[in-house]
Amino acid sequence: MLNAKLGAVIKPFFVLIAACNVFCVFVRKMADEVLFEFLHMEMVSHVYKEQQSSKGELDNKDRAVCVSVLEGMGFRVGQGLIERLTRDSPSFKDELDVMKFICKDFWTKVFKRQIDNLRTNHQGTYVLQDNKFSQLTQLSNGKQYLDQAPKYLAFSCGVVRGALSNLGLDSVVTAEVSVMPSCKFQVVVQKL
Repeated sequence: MLNAKLGAVIKPFFVLIAACNVFCVFVRKMADEVLFEFLHMEMVSHVYKEQQSSKGELDNKDRAVCVSVLEGMGFRVGQGLIERLTRDSPSFKDELDVMKFICKDFWTKVFKRQIDNLRTNHQGTYVLQDNKFSQLTQLSNGKQYLDQAPKYLAFSCGVVRGALSNLGLDSVVTAEVSVMPSCKFQVVVQKL
């Protein structure tokens, strides 16, 4: 039953996946970030509206499907972006080097600023803090729309996870917001 729902939700998103690929071109050509913010808001809106059109109200399972779809789209975009950004780079010597690259170079190309803080426990868990995360600055400052933040972070979590995957690190990426537009991304690298 869940697979049928997921299939019904995913089919209309081939157009959105093409839009995500357009995002890759935007980053490469340094297009105005407002275009991506608009595209991102429309993707989120479309995913949630498509899921809601099949039902009246969205329950937790429906929200999980929406987050999964957005995260999957971000994963593919992250894979494509990291391929372009590391084409001429030497290989990384360890996991921490990869994370530093994500925080400095990758984050700057994708979100137009570096991560404000990187913390690690040296056991595969990293916390990346962005005090003015671009996908949340348009929503509010403070706690007004705090309940809406997770749906606007799913795509970005997927972008980071996709980038790390192409760099050889399987990971779980989650995001936490206590006060907007500040956001903490937790990356847990899966040990094989």
